[in-house]
Amino acid sequence: MAPARRGHAWREVVCDALGPLEVRIDRDALVQGEIEVGALGSIGLGRVKTTTRQSVHRTPALVRRDSPQFHRLVLAVSGRPRVAQSGRARWLAPGEFAVYDFARPYVLDYDGAVELAVFSFPVGTLALPPDSLAKLAALPISGAAGTGALAASVLRRVAVDLASYRPASAGRLATVVADLVSAALVERLDQPDVVPIESRERVLVLQIRAFVEQHLDDLDLDPAVIAAAHHVSLRHLYRLFEADGTSVAAWIRHRRLERCRADLADPALEDRLVGAVGARWGLSDPAHFSRLFRRIYGFSPTEYRQARLEVTG
Repeated sequence: MAPARRGHAWREVVCDALGPLEVRIDRDALVQGEIEVGALGSIGLGRVKTTTRQSVHRTPALVRRDSPQFHRLVLAVSGRPRVAQSGRARWLAPGEFAVYDFARPYVLDYDGAVELAVFSFPVGTLALPPDSLAKLAALPISGAAGTGALAASVLRRVAVDLASYRPASAGRLATVVADLVSAALVERLDQPDVVPIESRERVLVLQIRAFVEQHLDDLDLDPAVIAAAHHVSLRHLYRLFEADGTSVAAWIRHRRLERCRADLADPALEDRLVGAVGARWGLSDPAHFSRLFRRIYGFSPTEYRQARLEVTG
């Protein structure tokens, strides 16, 4: 598109994709960017990439004219956007996210190149205490630790993989995303108990599975360690996994075998002994590792490696 037409076209695209907004760009700026839109069940999603300095305003006049009832979340994938609402303005670092209310005035601006994932949650989707959004608006939620880290990771993955989800999977994932975001927000408020018990337990399972992934190489990883790390009883831990049709030990074993399988198929690791591959992921007895692997995959670890390397070679 000719540079002279880009500013007007970009404004139209932003409004079509993200709703009635006022986009302010310096007259001499070269407009460059792209926007993708889609949906995850009832949750709307827009991916924005631009190198153009600009600000996006939801003005009082636009709110009076058209006020859809939903809450919006912006995740900074790269760059540093600034969010302003409720008398508060904050810059987001990459990996951080913030929420704001689309039915009230706000400003979102970028002083340079950014990549954003913008989620739209219908009112009632997020399990938040009454009137809490004003306290949370524009507050950065860290993606470095706690539930915020898990939520940011899932939000980013969903934004990247959106087109690959089937409708049934998208509906279930929408529930997971809403639960995670709700938990991260009320954790920021220091009111975790206001999230419904069903949502808290779904988030807890996700946290436990992330913990298992991070500690698969630990020989001492077992249900007691996991329960202690998450401040739950062993009985509660077992019940959480039984609801998913499995057990804690079976899940650990499955994830260890999957890591081993990935290593055995990796040409860069073909010089590593099969027993060392098992030991790396907590399966230190070679004979036991070999029996487990054959029972699950129908090949011994050595046979599987040979078959995979022949295909990739």
